[in-house]
Amino acid sequence: MSIMKTLLTTAVGLGLTAGIAAADGHAKTITIATVNNGDMIRMQGYTDQFTEQTGINVEWVTLEENVLRQRVTTDITTNGGSFDIMTIGMYETPIWGANEWLVPLNDLSDDYNVGDILPAMAGGLSHDGTLYAAPFYGESSMVMYRADLMEAAGMEMPDAPTWEFIAEAAAAMTDRDQEINGICLRGKAGWGEGGAFITAMSNSFGARWFDEDWNAQFDTEQWANTVNFFKNMMDASGPAGYATNGFNENLSLFQQGKCGMWIDATVAASFVTNPDDSTVADSVGFALAPDNGLGKRSNWLWAWALAIPAGTQQEAEAKQFIEWATSTDYIELVAANEGWANVPPGARTSLYENPKYQKVPFAQMTLDSILSADPNNSTVDPSPYVGVQFAAIPEFAGIATEVSQEFSAAYAGQQTVEQALANAQEITTEAMEAAGY
Repeated sequence: MSIMKTLLTTAVGLGLTAGIAAADGHAKTITIATVNNGDMIRMQGYTDQFTEQTGINVEWVTLEENVLRQRVTTDITTNGGSFDIMTIGMYETPIWGANEWLVPLNDLSDDYNVGDILPAMAGGLSHDGTLYAAPFYGESSMVMYRADLMEAAGMEMPDAPTWEFIAEAAAAMTDRDQEINGICLRGKAGWGEGGAFITAMSNSFGARWFDEDWNAQFDTEQWANTVNFFKNMMDASGPAGYATNGFNENLSLFQQGKCGMWIDATVAASFVTNPDDSTVADSVGFALAPDNGLGKRSNWLWAWALAIPAGTQQEAEAKQFIEWATSTDYIELVAANEGWANVPPGARTSLYENPKYQKVPFAQMTLDSILSADPNNSTVDPSPYVGVQFAAIPEFAGIATEVSQEFSAAYAGQQTVEQALANAQEITTEAMEAAGY
């Protein structure tokens, strides 16, 4: 998907807080880098209210996920100073916090109520007990499926399906004449795109990235089983060109009624059930991500969060925005305008205690999915790393990007699965040896 070339600049507000204007009388402006998904785009639509309340203008740089990761990583590691707030996640935050590249968020106001952040999210966005990024929303992954197609196929989705059931149901729901693919999954290269999906999936097959001595594990039966199962199922029941499909591409296919099942971020539930955007909004069901009976499901754990690079000249203004955008008041604002189904999920305990939100059909399944993901114990066999769909070491992003490119090439038929795994083993081994593991 091409980069969204949108740069949204809000109008100058009335400046209700006098202290934030610059000494020369001009209003302050903060620049925020963010990902081009629905919740972040929605937030931009409310930014004028923040400007009216504070007098702080906001400029948005909105980028496709892979490009965002590259831009913010380059900027933070070179002290580029392009952004006052960056949208990052659970992988980057503890590493960058340890390097003192981020401003600690240890002085947020009492009204903000840091203690209300779900422990799984706060823990993943902290280093040594200090919060370095505030979650705009949190997510796991789960099965979203067309209940009408499942019924027509004579099948019933369990609350906790196996991969064998998913493959069988995908084949039963596929109708090429009607352009219906039984299943849509990420195959797009990128450590946070197809790389994240296949890594989370591999956990349920008993695979892991590294053994306890940091040796690469792609030459194992478990990884061969994972990638072969994925490719065989997608070749039989997935959309054409799935090797280049990521979150946004699959979301579009599902909303157009072209997917029987989609296993992806829990945050997508509000998009596929929104009748303004989804042609199948009234027939979507939800289930936990699949397993293979080995004690690990294939769901991940993630938060898109707002962090402040240490080099910013607008720290106070950036913290004001973070408090506004990740607060309970913001959740109430979205609920009042767009309904509870469309509020940013997965970040605050109070949301799941709210009777109004408990009525949202996917609320409980989202929470169950988040709570079932354990980044400290994500693999069947012991592993030396923290993380579910990633290993929380600085080298991982670069290695996993290359590995995901090998897998995508195999999905596209440009090489065999065996070749892809052999290349992944070599890439990972060389990189880890060079890094001194």
